[in-house]
Amino acid sequence: MPRTAILEWEGREYDHNPKSTDWYWALGIVAVAATIASVLFGNYLLAILVVIAAVALALHAAKKPPIHRFRLVEQGIMIGDELHPFERMTSFSVLEDVEGEFPPMISIKTESWLSPHLIIPLEGVDADAVYAYFLHHVDEDEHHHTFSDLVAAWLGF
Repeated sequence: MPRTAILEWEGREYDHNPKSTDWYWALGIVAVAATIASVLFGNYLLAILVVIAAVALALHAAKKPPIHRFRLVEQGIMIGDELHPFERMTSFSVLEDVEGEFPPMISIKTESWLSPHLIIPLEGVDADAVYAYFLHHVDEDEHHHTFSDLVAAWLGF
């Protein structure tokens, strides 16, 4: 079903920070140490989980994020072909960098258990227009960084 876009832009989910060889070595050393400790304590399931997590983390660190197409439509916001309706959104906040190094982002909290917190870059679009449109449809609230956001930043993601 075609939806006419009020605003349309493209952006990456996150900035790609290439990891150094030392970063991968550190990940491997920590993973091997945790795996050996798990085996020594007889926790084989944890050892397997550590190996899988380390491989997944290394693969995620190596890939560049894809470019997503965002469209603001009457019913909500579309990310690619997936619609996130205003009715399922609980609050939003526009996050701006004080120094102006990074583009503004819109943080959206939803009722969806698969994607409860969306962060969408507003680069290449009028952030004030997006803010004004959201203000008519969703409650504005102050959003703080989640624990997973802080861990991802600490790991360089």
